[in-house]
Amino acid sequence: MLSDPHAFLRRLFDRAVEVADPMQSLAAYLPEKPAGRLVVIGAGKASARMAEAVEAQYGPCEGLVITRYGYARPCAGIEIVEAAHPVPDAAGLQATTRMIELVSDLGEEDTVLALISGGASALLVQPSHDITLAEKQAVNTALLASGAAIGQMNAVRKHLSRVKGGQLAAAAYPAQMLALLISDVPGDDPAFIGSGPTVGDASTCADVKSILERYKVDVPQSIQSALSAGSGVIPPGDTRLSKVENVIYAAPSQSLNAASLMAQEANLNVRLLGDALEGEARDVAKTHADMALDIQKGLRVEDKSVLLLSGGELTVTRRGDGVGGPNAEYCLALALALNGADRVYALACDTDGVDGAAEVAGAVIGPRTLVRAEKLNANAETALAANDAHSFFETLQDQVVTGPTLTNVNDFRALLIMSPGA
Repeated sequence: MLSDPHAFLRRLFDRAVEVADPMQSLAAYLPEKPAGRLVVIGAGKASARMAEAVEAQYGPCEGLVITRYGYARPCAGIEIVEAAHPVPDAAGLQATTRMIELVSDLGEEDTVLALISGGASALLVQPSHDITLAEKQAVNTALLASGAAIGQMNAVRKHLSRVKGGQLAAAAYPAQMLALLISDVPGDDPAFIGSGPTVGDASTCADVKSILERYKVDVPQSIQSALSAGSGVIPPGDTRLSKVENVIYAAPSQSLNAASLMAQEANLNVRLLGDALEGEARDVAKTHADMALDIQKGLRVEDKSVLLLSGGELTVTRRGDGVGGPNAEYCLALALALNGADRVYALACDTDGVDGAAEVAGAVIGPRTLVRAEKLNANAETALAANDAHSFFETLQDQVVTGPTLTNVNDFRALLIMSPGA
């Protein structure tokens, strides 16, 4: 099983993705189809696949779902619209406007099924007040490069929006709403998934101003005025949220547990480091490298090999102009920190198949990563300084390319420390 460590780590990743596939997991959470009018709405990288799973159970349905370009799925009744991610575009704006109109005339006897997954923050776009789409795009781009945590970015997005922070659910009131969510956020807080379009939020415009100041994100006068005027974010406990049930049916913990079981069946000693890790990718990599080296020192010939599994969402503070993402940068920093340590291998990938600025899920490393890079004139330290991890791993042909996985349960990291007797 471990004659090819990289292939084994890839099988673990594939298993983690498979468990979160809506076609495998969503049906169990669908109630009996309502007798009255049912409207299906949704947004996110997995939302079209979720809509496909709904129609596999219910048959053709009325509705509108917004997903990332290239992530559409065939549906008989639900309209699938593709739009831009991670920076929103006009297609997302137009589709969001239509979605709000679709649910705004519903009554108490009607039902809304909302399908929300990671990526909805960018795909559901309806700027508040006099903020233009271009201004919203600029702020989004600046936040992505700032090193701000996903929760902080989502707080800003909510208060600059007419749809996030419970506002989509409020638009559908008094209809009944069931929101099925795939979590891609640390801690699985529904308020953070897709910036919580169906969940109330207690954050304030003052909080947003503080985040923008902390990360030195310059904003135009229209955004300053909007924050001073106050947003439409719905507070928890508001009557307009009383008809909403939010259910997280797929989460990083489930995928990590599935990979853990597979590794245990391969006779590995599995250690789960958590499904909600946050922090700068290169800093977490250094911590994990130290952990792996300590474990390696204590392994005896008769010991099982050790696998460290973790999830969560790491961040990258952009310092250079390279092509990177948190998973590739984690792998690059990990390779440097391990410095060719024998019998240590790792994989880090985003379960949606897209890591940062590239259509690449992530990368793999091993004991010979730095040696091979030197022979190919690829300098790891230079690449890390320029946030150019994807170019580095492309040169080594050590990228993990999946294409659209049609799901999203955040990052997946597996670090294998093989025992001397393996």
